[in-house]
Amino acid sequence: MEKHSEILKITPGCTDHNGMLGYYETFRAFMDMAAIHAELLGVGFEAMFKRRLFWLTVKTRVDFIRRPKMREEAELLTWPEAPGRLRANRSYEARVDGELCIRGRTEWAVIDTDTNRLVPMKGIFSDELIFDIPAAIDEPFAQIPDEFTPDEQYSDYTVRSVDIDVGRHMNNSAYVRALIGSLSIKDLNGIDPKSITVIFRAPCHEGDLLKLFRHDTETHADFKMMREDETVLLCRMEKTISN
Repeated sequence: MEKHSEILKITPGCTDHNGMLGYYETFRAFMDMAAIHAELLGVGFEAMFKRRLFWLTVKTRVDFIRRPKMREEAELLTWPEAPGRLRANRSYEARVDGELCIRGRTEWAVIDTDTNRLVPMKGIFSDELIFDIPAAIDEPFAQIPDEFTPDEQYSDYTVRSVDIDVGRHMNNSAYVRALIGSLSIKDLNGIDPKSITVIFRAPCHEGDLLKLFRHDTETHADFKMMREDETVLLCRMEKTISN
């Protein structure tokens, strides 16, 4: 299988306060690439909808080696990995002049929209596809403990209309936007994330009130989003440690 690629021009609309491709914008660009490539492979939204199926994002990890700067052009690449029984991973890269700047990986599942249950991956992709490209990230996803105390709540967020996608729930990249938006510039610069892992636990809908929690260690900052007493998301931002 060949990698699918597109060019992303780093414009002011996708940069942050440092003039570099934003963290949320990176997640969004990778998710958009996944949707586009899925269409080309015959497993996009409309094709899956006809089969009463829907792609569900389970986990996403993005490693930031160097974020592209404003006015640079990044080549975005993506490819699916060989699916397992109930999960399928997809890899991503962003390169500038051939230099690897960002890499990512997402774990997906497929649900039956009638039963809301997971379905086996066998038969989802065409039997003609050959999955022969190594994963962009070969390490396992981070295990994020759900061990936050009530006094670690630092903010809240109400799910808005702009967060909702065609599946009628909060888009997976919108969680990242809400999380990044909950941090001050000082906080974000202090963490200077070199890797962000997001684990999605439950779907959210317009009007849901989410409580945000944060727990810091020397090496990372962990976050949690809760709806009432239910954990809907866990996130780990690996800190860049200055020598």
